[in-house]
Amino acid sequence: MQETQRVHAKSTRTGKSQGVLPRLKRWWWRVGRWFDVRPWRYLAGLFTAVLCVVILCLPSAYVVQGPGPTQNVLGAVGGKQVISVSGVKTHKDSGKLLLVTVNASGVPGYPVSNAQALLAWANPKSTVLPQEAVFPVGQSAKDYEKESNKEMASSQDAATAAARKFLKSRGYDVSDMKVTMHVDDIGGPSAGMMYTLGLIDKVSGEKLSGGKTIAGTGTMNAKGEVGAIGGIRLKMIGAKRDGATWFLAPESNCSDVVGHVPQGLHVVKVGTLDEAYQALVAIRDGKGGSLPKCVAGK
Repeated sequence: MQETQRVHAKSTRTGKSQGVLPRLKRWWWRVGRWFDVRPWRYLAGLFTAVLCVVILCLPSAYVVQGPGPTQNVLGAVGGKQVISVSGVKTHKDSGKLLLVTVNASGVPGYPVSNAQALLAWANPKSTVLPQEAVFPVGQSAKDYEKESNKEMASSQDAATAAARKFLKSRGYDVSDMKVTMHVDDIGGPSAGMMYTLGLIDKVSGEKLSGGKTIAGTGTMNAKGEVGAIGGIRLKMIGAKRDGATWFLAPESNCSDVVGHVPQGLHVVKVGTLDEAYQALVAIRDGKGGSLPKCVAGK
């Protein structure tokens, strides 16, 4: 009986020793001992490692760009024609005329961490730019989207005006032609040339793609001039990824093209709508080899 009581008494004392406070004290003592037996250099290294992890997780002051999706301007997206035309007869083309885009992270509304920026810097298929080189400092996500959509709408209006003038000069009656353009989540002015060519192809029925997949980029104004754009190296990568064998590039972007053309992609330089149109005709007719290309120093 007494032995049993002693056992119970011992068990009771042990139970008290397992309380929360004693455990915390033992844990704190062990932590202190762990630091006591290690030199300050070791602790400095640990602190530096933790600091680096924290910094890598913080928002970056850079914009990371990569090849974005492409869109066939002769096709449809979300159940709607990219280029919808009424008031004139339209025609189908079995090939594709691709507008090309760039994916951007680090712009307002789409933050990127320092770690992501560092990984992109080491990726040859990505570019890293200071934010101030891409958008105004302090611009909100709402203002950034508004500006991007405004540029896209202006680009579509200019494309329609240029195509209308081009078609009229070749005897097409476009007095009743009405055009609307539809894309999802694509902004900016760089699709202007491809919109113009797509509209001309739909109305003229010339099947300018020749059944091929042809991509291109460049702004377009009402006078039919093709302007420079950004991110052309990434756009060429996206075009090749999505099956393009030919690429129309603004002449003013040639310095960015030379030395960066993906294998298997033929790049043609154009400076005007007429040159872009003639390039499509030549490619369609199997005469693309004679078209002007971007060369070093020109």
